Amino acid sequence: MSYLIKPKNYNPLLDLKQTELGIKQIKEFFQLNLSSELRLRRVTAPLFVLKGMGINDDLNGIERPVSFPIKDLGDAQAEVVHSLAKWKRLTLADYHIEPGYGIYTDMNAIRSDEELGNLHSLYVDQWDWERVITNEDRNINFLKEIVNRIYAAMIRTEYMVYEMYPQIKPCLPQKLHFIHSEELRQLYPDLKPKCREHAICQKYGAVFIIGIGCKLSDGKKHDGRAPDYDDYTSKGLNDLPGLNGDLLLWDDVLQRSIELSSMGIRVDKEALQRQLKEEKEEKRLELYFHKRLMNDTLPLSIGGGIGQSRLCMFYLRKAHIGEIQASIWPEDMRKECEELEIHLI
Repeated sequence: MSYLIKPKNYNPLLDLKQTELGIKQIKEFFQLNLSSELRLRRVTAPLFVLKGMGINDDLNGIERPVSFPIKDLGDAQAEVVHSLAKWKRLTLADYHIEPGYGIYTDMNAIRSDEELGNLHSLYVDQWDWERVITNEDRNINFLKEIVNRIYAAMIRTEYMVYEMYPQIKPCLPQKLHFIHSEELRQLYPDLKPKCREHAICQKYGAVFIIGIGCKLSDGKKHDGRAPDYDDYTSKGLNDLPGLNGDLLLWDDVLQRSIELSSMGIRVDKEALQRQLKEEKEEKRLELYFHKRLMNDTLPLSIGGGIGQSRLCMFYLRKAHIGEIQASIWPEDMRKECEELEIHLI
């Protein structure tokens, strides 16, 4: 079901022309800083991949990819990507990228099963990035170092926006707060996962939640994660499972947390087998991507995605992702947004 968060007394700080210029400047500035921080080179990415190769991102495992037949391939099915989580690792191998270096790309996707609203659109645009690591890098301290580098790029970008538009005051804390999803559950035992995120983000402003996908002490997961890219079962923070996580910021316009990035150290052979067995998905080991990983023809890596429209939405103090990108929205939502001075593109 679609949803609409209605901020009280919303008044856009920028008009349409200023917004479009802001989007352009943010995207150019941030990706340059991200590339410099993590030593990434830009590559060209696919919009779709062949079905049945195990390359497409399964997200939570229930979202249906948009698919279509390819006439010249005997009506073989292609799938519009959900993200490029696994494709990037194949590309690292093909480009013979050395440890300490990586790639990034503009990822454009269609997620037809999204519940449409302020933070969710049919159209997804993000910077997908992946970096080759060594076995010694597969630890929680290295994960935190990379996350802090990404956050440093976010801090610099916020100041650039302030230089362009002085009416948009910087609000990000200088330090990012790290917490494991199990510690978060124990901190707010009576709250549901999303409400825990709101509570911790309101307190600290910027939070990285570790261990997304692992089972917590109550037998539940904080949130779902496909079992064949992020390593969420190896021991990490305070001996708790997980070498991955989500980066969230407190959004003052919507008065709630928003997820800006999902990332992590990727599975090695042992973690892949362990997580597929846990999810009863061992049949995936017969797929192309998984065979490559099991045959040691893919490098160890760390990677993730950073939402472009959400990042622009946060920096420009917008109430709806539809003020940043062109998409399709329910007609009643469009009418309500117009009444609230939320101008959907």
